[in-house]
Amino acid sequence: MTRLTRILRTTAFKLALLYIAVFTGLSGFLLLYISQSTRQLMDTQVSQTVDAEISGLVEEYVRGGIRAVAESIDRRSRRPDASLYLLMDFSGNTIVGNISRLPTVVLDETDGGLRRMRYSRVDATGEVEREALVRIFDLRGGFRLLVGRDLGEQSRFSTILAGALRLWLAAVIIMAAATWFFVSRRVMKRIDAIAATSQTIMHGNLSGRLPVAGNGDEFDRLATNLNEMLERIELLMQGMKDVTDNIAHDLKTPLTRLRTRVENALREAKTTEDYREALLSTIEESEQLIRIFDALLRIARVEAMAPDADMPETDIARLAAEMADLYGPVLEDEDGELVTILPDQPIMALCNRDLVAQGLVNLIENSLKYGRPAEGPLVITVRAGTENGRAVLSVADNGLGIAEEDRDRVSGRFVRLDASRTRPGYGLGLSLVKAIARLHGGNLVLKDAAPGLMACFDLKRAETSGGNTDDGQASDRKPG
Repeated sequence: MTRLTRILRTTAFKLALLYIAVFTGLSGFLLLYISQSTRQLMDTQVSQTVDAEISGLVEEYVRGGIRAVAESIDRRSRRPDASLYLLMDFSGNTIVGNISRLPTVVLDETDGGLRRMRYSRVDATGEVEREALVRIFDLRGGFRLLVGRDLGEQSRFSTILAGALRLWLAAVIIMAAATWFFVSRRVMKRIDAIAATSQTIMHGNLSGRLPVAGNGDEFDRLATNLNEMLERIELLMQGMKDVTDNIAHDLKTPLTRLRTRVENALREAKTTEDYREALLSTIEESEQLIRIFDALLRIARVEAMAPDADMPETDIARLAAEMADLYGPVLEDEDGELVTILPDQPIMALCNRDLVAQGLVNLIENSLKYGRPAEGPLVITVRAGTENGRAVLSVADNGLGIAEEDRDRVSGRFVRLDASRTRPGYGLGLSLVKAIARLHGGNLVLKDAAPGLMACFDLKRAETSGGNTDDGQASDRKPG
């Protein structure tokens, strides 16, 4: 009973009932219209046939009198067709015809109008009662002439239409039931699969995904969109877990150091200067912790932004040139060199200018900290171009680079390679760049610059974007 109630409440069942009602109503209306139109057409043909026969009999009466009319009716009555004839005298006695009996009230109305009547006719099977359309006229001498047409053909046609209607209704009901059975099974199967996957996800297994049949229907589109949403949620949850784990691991050391300094100050400090030095060290350590949390908040805000929020057209070539001009003097002070490879024409991209600038700054500062070569001056190259219809920004150095097996994980939060642990930083710079790239529908990619490391991320180009599509046409220049 529960399963039956569930089936009756399904949309497929309600749609099947609606289809049955709609198709039944339309079919009935169509068949009724055809029946009425056909009946009117046949009545018109009968009226024309009767009028023609009456005209012929009247002409014979004029030429040969009542005997000629009686002989003509006798000949016509013997033909096996649907025509009806009856000639009576002034006393109502039948002279000749193929009608054995008809209501007397019909004979009293001799206005020549066309009317329906029931009559009895003698044929090979005996006397049979039928329906006909007839006209009755008075002839000179008190004679009455009845000419009509049997409506048996119309009755048979109506019977055929009624049978067709019943057959059509039965076919509609059977087809609707079959369609409902197929659709309900298919739809319920897909919905049950979605519900089962949802239950799995609700119980904590975020790796579950909705099944996709691959036929491109609305369920596939819904499942695809939901799977993308689930993938995004899983990624955010995994990121939150990683952040929690990394915070617990990486902040444990500075917090322990902070506590140790305070305890040492309470235990060993003798003078006001000792306490002051301990407080200054505590403040410095606290500021480092605050900077870490600020960086985490910036990453969280970027990841929480809508992908289409505040994305005006921006010339990223000009933006890259501005960032290069800003950091060019810094490289010169450290006996390094900053080179830009930019196209002669603008590269318009749909992006958040401030966030993209922040991403470039992080990449340049990352090269300043970790991209120094073993020998020779540091050279940082800032490039803007296009690739596969996307706008691309990249920063490369000539340092030692990163091993290929470490390039995927180095952009994670709080991830610092062993070679860089002695240098200042928190392992959050590349994480912020990666979040900015994802917000713009792109990704952060680390490549071998031979020598050194190249970090690049792509942006969506604007439809009105100008400039070259071939990076080979870019021009090299130094900032300033």
